[in-house]
Amino acid sequence: MENLLEIKNVSKKYPKFTLNDISFSIPKGSIVGFIGRNGAGKSTTLKGIMNLVHFDSGEVIAFDKSMKENELYAKQEIGFSLSEVNYYPNKTIKQIVDVIKKFYVNFKQEKFDKLCNLFNLDVNKKLEQLSSGMKVKYNLALALSHDAKLLILDEPIVD
Repeated sequence: MENLLEIKNVSKKYPKFTLNDISFSIPKGSIVGFIGRNGAGKSTTLKGIMNLVHFDSGEVIAFDKSMKENELYAKQEIGFSLSEVNYYPNKTIKQIVDVIKKFYVNFKQEKFDKLCNLFNLDVNKKLEQLSSGMKVKYNLALALSHDAKLLILDEPIVD
């Protein structure tokens, strides 16, 4: 496997924004920063890679396989962190993780617990009680807890 991820000519059209013909690849062992102004399409591209937004055209290849045809496999191998955490605001971190971990074959509870301890995350707090920075830490702990081969982090730092 030469590239962990290949993005080939992807496009997405919205009424007031168009992401047009984006292509890039991420070789194994590399660190890539996706930098651009607000509204440039960075988050749209990352969400499209994960099939949370459907591209109008183009192709996403993860681990030498089409993301469309092998989405379940690819998502087991990708640690993904969105810039915003808005799901289940009235549930505790522990309650949410107890559900999420069932989706990952390689989820390591002990690793998640260590990261929460390192990040000073109280797993008994409700998501709505977390600051923006703590939500980022929570998302990062999740992304790192299933031995992903590729990390995709949307705005992994907070001002």
